[in-house]
Amino acid sequence: MTDLDKHVNQPGRAKLVKKVREKINELGITYIYYQFISVTGRVVGKGIPADHWERTAEKGFQLVYGATANLFLDRHNNYIGYGPEAMELVGIPDPETFVQLPWDKRVGRVFVTCFRNREERKNPGGHLTSDCRGNLRIFMDEFKKKHGLELRVGTEPEMMWLTKNEDGTPTGKGFSKPFCYHIDQFESLRPVFMKVIEYAKAMGLDMIQGDHEDAPGQLELNWTYDNVLRNADRLSTYRQICAQVAREHNLIACFMTKPFMGVSASGCHTNMSLWKGGKIKINKLGNKTLPGVEEVFSYVEGGTNTFMPDTKDMQLPGKIGLQSIAGIMKHLPALTALGSSTVNSYRRLWDQGFWAPVYADWGYQNRTCGLRVSAPGRFEYRSVDSMHNPYLLGAALLKACDEGITKKMKPAAPESRNIYEAQKAGKDVKKLPLSLGEALDRLAEDEVIKSAMPDEMYKVFHWYKNDEWERFLGATTQWDLDTYLDCLP
Repeated sequence: MTDLDKHVNQPGRAKLVKKVREKINELGITYIYYQFISVTGRVVGKGIPADHWERTAEKGFQLVYGATANLFLDRHNNYIGYGPEAMELVGIPDPETFVQLPWDKRVGRVFVTCFRNREERKNPGGHLTSDCRGNLRIFMDEFKKKHGLELRVGTEPEMMWLTKNEDGTPTGKGFSKPFCYHIDQFESLRPVFMKVIEYAKAMGLDMIQGDHEDAPGQLELNWTYDNVLRNADRLSTYRQICAQVAREHNLIACFMTKPFMGVSASGCHTNMSLWKGGKIKINKLGNKTLPGVEEVFSYVEGGTNTFMPDTKDMQLPGKIGLQSIAGIMKHLPALTALGSSTVNSYRRLWDQGFWAPVYADWGYQNRTCGLRVSAPGRFEYRSVDSMHNPYLLGAALLKACDEGITKKMKPAAPESRNIYEAQKAGKDVKKLPLSLGEALDRLAEDEVIKSAMPDEMYKVFHWYKNDEWERFLGATTQWDLDTYLDCLP
């Protein structure tokens, strides 16, 4: 059997396909978005009438391979990853992700897994290695089989609500004032974030807290942590929700890392821990009919958190936690290419003084380090911003932790001092890469992190991002004009 056949015929899937049909009928859904994630984290796919659910669930749909690279042309006018002569992928829906869109209840949404075409001469029906979401599920399952551990992740997705001109272009201003944690500025955006929360709850996100951050129009809304794949799906869903709410309120939902200098950028800190066991809890939404299959509204909870301290020192993780920290610390430079994946990402790292993680060190509650033990039982990977692809980063973090645990690695001692003061005292601390080009170089040298992007995935990622870097180097900007226009004679 091919990978595609195995996926379609996996135990329990036929029952889930029937459950989706029941939900389609119960909710009156007439149309379905079938979506997957491109190399940059963009949501792509097709729409198909709900009447064809069973056929699509079995046979899938076809779309050009280049959709995994946004069907994007490089600066030499070549299609990135796959040319027009390439065959078409097959997208097979994952019924456990089916949910209704709350802003148009006639429409449902389901994530898909991508496979090579059935008629390919090489590896027909094989897993499409440029499918970052499919890769993450494979690596998550392999990690659990090898170590008996599940990576659980909670993200802190900062983003900005910007105003726009009548023609739809940005005014260059955030909706609110840059007052961190200020309830009045939070209140000014209440109609926006309450609608986001309403939609998020209806699509399976268990929203837990939120606040106004310290940039214009900058909010952070959080949901309950879960396994790394389900959390990545929820982050992608959250971005879709924000885009819809922006349309409804005539705003721009901005996930660009740093649209304004002199104020904080939009990070997306990734809190992580490794667990044994646990049970699935269904968030029933009271007595309401669930607008999707139960799996969308499920969370894993309980079990044994292996990052919890196993000594009297409550600031130090347990043995597995320390090994994982050692693995991540070893690979921080390459990981930066995935967590800070755009040219604009490095504006965040250069505009120091705004809590940006610049140094390759770790410590308990130390925000000047790239890795922070944020509480007993979890640590926070900080060199990640709001533009990152969570499926690529999640897979890479699994690979780094795997090496740390497998090789029983030990990290250097944690740093409790402000890293800038530690440097003045003579400590030699390496900086993280401070440009996309440098980060891509570090990634190219790191076989462990590259293994999180197997075969065509790394080819597509490197091609796309190296082209982005070269386009930047070859562009004349307003800074060039301001600096050099009148410098001579």
